Amino acid sequence: MDLHGKQGLTLLVALLVALMWATWLAWMRPDDGDAPATVWFPAGTGQSVMPLPSELPLDARKVELGRRLFHDTRLSRDASVACANCHDLSKAGTDGRPLAVGIDGRVGERNSPTVFNTAFNFRQFWDGRAATLEEQVAGPVHNPVEMDSNWAQVLGRLGRDARYRRDFRAIWRDGITAENIQRALAEFQRSLITPDAPFDRFLRGDEAALSPLARRGWQRFRELGCIACHQGVNLGGNMYAHLGVMGDFFADRGRAVVDSDLGRYNVSRREQDRHVFKVPGLRNVALTAPYFHDGSIATLEEAVDIMARYQLGVALSAEDKAALIAFLKSLTGTLPAVRRASS
Repeated sequence: MDLHGKQGLTLLVALLVALMWATWLAWMRPDDGDAPATVWFPAGTGQSVMPLPSELPLDARKVELGRRLFHDTRLSRDASVACANCHDLSKAGTDGRPLAVGIDGRVGERNSPTVFNTAFNFRQFWDGRAATLEEQVAGPVHNPVEMDSNWAQVLGRLGRDARYRRDFRAIWRDGITAENIQRALAEFQRSLITPDAPFDRFLRGDEAALSPLARRGWQRFRELGCIACHQGVNLGGNMYAHLGVMGDFFADRGRAVVDSDLGRYNVSRREQDRHVFKVPGLRNVALTAPYFHDGSIATLEEAVDIMARYQLGVALSAEDKAALIAFLKSLTGTLPAVRRASS
């Protein structure tokens, strides 16, 4: 087969994969549950790739209150762990570990996803079990491996803090409640966006924002079919996908399958959801190693190879891989300032 024949075959495979996922997604998502309470882009725009906005319309008081709560260890049972432990703002909103580590050094089952740009995810957690950022907040607080606490304990502690009492009452008439803690933390998370990446500037018309190699990577990203799942403003986070479309990732991984590997199946108990996960967004992906739900992939280069093999059924050339990596690095935006709540 000549070069043009091989390119045509590769493109055909990519188009078939994209069509398969589009059909599967249309069938699956209506039964997914409620939409997020806050939707920053209208329904139906998820297929497009869009630049991140420079800011979102948020309540500054809630953001600052949420920032304080995000760094407050009193949300955990023994006051040793804060949200910022697993979502370190100086580490691109992650912890840099394969698996999260919580109270008493307990090791969790999943890799900590970045907290940046979570406002643009259609669901939260790897398995999508939380419909909103507000709902997501309750998970770590009650998880025995993460914070191992409960709302009664948290409310009792924060209720003894005069500044918290004042600040909550200034926003909500009912003061400190579990719901208001969730609202404040969710508002802070929505503020953690990373705009003005080179790719954003490119999308807005600045051709020089991307190097020739990164532009080639963007072209191959579309031609190979990566865009079938990594799309929208976050280049992901707006659909589910099966890990191992073109091969058995878990069999080849070399270790036993555990509950966290089952993905969406743990929520729905539908057999077709086994090994199905929320597609992670690719924003700042060059900064968020290790990768995948199990943190098993140490480098971006390895992650790209595995995605090509198990999701697209292709072996990347050295040239294509270099181009894709250059493109992915162009998704690193302006990270939020690392600071705690104002005094």
